[in-house]
Amino acid sequence: MVYISSMMHRMSPVLLSVMVWLFAFPVSGQEYAVSDSIDDDPEVTLQEVTVTRRQGLMKLRGTASNTQVITSAELCRAACCNLGESFTTNPSVDVSYSDAATGARQIKLLGLSGTYVQMLTENIPNFRGAASSYGLGYIPGTWMQSIQVSKGASSVKNGYESVTGQINVEMKKPQADQEVAVNGYADLEGKGEINANGNIRLSDRLSTGLLLHGENSFAGHDSNSDGFLDMPRLRQISAMNRWAWMGDNYVFQAAVKWLDEHRRSGQDEHHTHLSPGQEPYRITIDTRRWEGFTKNAYIFDKDNDGNVALILSGSWHQQNSVYGHKLYDVIQKNLYASLMFERKWGEWHSLSTGLSFNYDNYRQRLRADQIPDAEPERMTEMEAVPGAYVQYSFNYDTRLLIMAGLRYDHSSRWGSMVTPRFHLKWNPREEFSVHASAGRGFRTPHVMAENNYVLASSRRVVIANDLTQEDAWNFGAGANTFLPLFDRTLNLGVEYYYTYFRHQMLADFDADPHEVRFTDLKGRSYSHTLQVEATYHVISDLTATLAYRYTDVKADYGLGLVEKPLTGRWKGLLTLSYTPMMGLWQADVTLAINGGGRMPAPYIMADGFQSWAPRYKAFPQLNAQLTRNFRHWAVYVGGENLTGFRQKNPIVAASAPWSNEFDATMVYGPLHGAIIYAGFRYTFTKY
Repeated sequence: MVYISSMMHRMSPVLLSVMVWLFAFPVSGQEYAVSDSIDDDPEVTLQEVTVTRRQGLMKLRGTASNTQVITSAELCRAACCNLGESFTTNPSVDVSYSDAATGARQIKLLGLSGTYVQMLTENIPNFRGAASSYGLGYIPGTWMQSIQVSKGASSVKNGYESVTGQINVEMKKPQADQEVAVNGYADLEGKGEINANGNIRLSDRLSTGLLLHGENSFAGHDSNSDGFLDMPRLRQISAMNRWAWMGDNYVFQAAVKWLDEHRRSGQDEHHTHLSPGQEPYRITIDTRRWEGFTKNAYIFDKDNDGNVALILSGSWHQQNSVYGHKLYDVIQKNLYASLMFERKWGEWHSLSTGLSFNYDNYRQRLRADQIPDAEPERMTEMEAVPGAYVQYSFNYDTRLLIMAGLRYDHSSRWGSMVTPRFHLKWNPREEFSVHASAGRGFRTPHVMAENNYVLASSRRVVIANDLTQEDAWNFGAGANTFLPLFDRTLNLGVEYYYTYFRHQMLADFDADPHEVRFTDLKGRSYSHTLQVEATYHVISDLTATLAYRYTDVKADYGLGLVEKPLTGRWKGLLTLSYTPMMGLWQADVTLAINGGGRMPAPYIMADGFQSWAPRYKAFPQLNAQLTRNFRHWAVYVGGENLTGFRQKNPIVAASAPWSNEFDATMVYGPLHGAIIYAGFRYTFTKY
């Protein structure tokens, strides 16, 4: 707190000067335009796309799937330092911390964890396995052109792994208008960030682009005085180089990306009163990652979108983690290839078919107890999956759209997989549409690669020998309509999704307070999600969105169906966006109320008190940002979690981290109070 007060004292004059400058120099006589673009998506290019624009969020009307696009305009409504912070204003996707020590974030879609969401970059599967724990922080916000969120059963083109949906990130393209962009960010918690990207056209056909990112947490904080850092000190550097050749009949794209990240957390010696000779409990996580891809497309029939495409990608991911004396090291290698054929027949019919291959190799070392000299266990996992798919689409003048797909894959570990998926969208009138979907998804669980955060506790890790491949079905339906109201348009949407598992890996924190058991589902497991959403232009420059989501997620951990722990039963969201003076100013406010839920079974500690309450209550979160736009510049100030709510004592037995009562994984809410930040964006585009 002393550090924060000192920082505020030093930075307050700077922030005040910025605000005075913003108000003192109005801009007049200039015109501003905001443009958003969606990268060509294989599923979108089959027909003309009609979109419904909603303040940076767009629903794809001309596709059979239920897909929402988060554009660059929407990303600018908040600081959006990385992908994990890009869903602040989105009612469908939740982002939370998996524990109170490492800063690992996880998303939830349709009430289920992000491992059931297929993550894609440029429509290529990415951030799987070892990268899933921290992958949301690997894509800087300024690198992203758009994010496409598809709920429910998704296209079979990208594989069999999607269960609750797909999230595809489109990066900024080298073949776009020549641009140089710089973004800077700093907050009163001592975090600073700088991003820069630019692209250049070397010829009419050849372009290249470079994207750079760096961030650093210059100070650690322990605002609740429990001796542990509230958030890890993080240093990350990453770079990406892209190339594109846009020929008349041949298109080529390639990219390579490098990332180096260091996380430091645990007991802060400056705020912790250690006994003489007592060793501090430290957490270190070091990650190095390389990834690259090439896309090759030969267009043989432009009139009918006929093309053959070959996609190749690979990644190398190394993570070394230490939790006290526990450790987990992993090297994951991945290779992916996809050969696709697409063509339209007439105005209504189109076909896509192809072959794919995915290879994963994990080399792991695990020491799951606090014995410093114990020899780590060595584990190796390997899986090769060749597959084939066919997908048919029917489009009757964008009024009736049908997409049916079937794929077959053969895993070297699990054998054959048959994945059917179906989508239907009916637009009987311009202002009304209904959609439905059904499909199956499979997923190979990688226990420690995806859940190594559980080592930030004293719990013993017990992994069952009978774990199998996860297998689930998803069904969904919904409707959207536009209604005239007081000379303006009210957009209403309702949707329902049901997911049930035939096989599932469960993390059981209830059976034993000193164990976490990874077991195979023996009974039932399902998720029901109902969401209602309304958007209204209150006045010409003010748009409001109100959403409510109810979630019922239950599983049988061995004693009958119970609520899945650390999962909120409901969520309410209100967003306001005010853009007066032709967008020269922009004010954004987001209020989220997160419903309560069940905690894992508590236990009685040595001091006679209960480890935690059996349930947690609803809590609010308020974010706000004010942006001043200029011709090439934008300056913004804002705040996160302005209600100041944070989970009390998220680390159990923080004063005794080497005891058998220590647990930093019981996290349901924010770990920090209000954060005040400021930043700038500079963009110069050569038209």
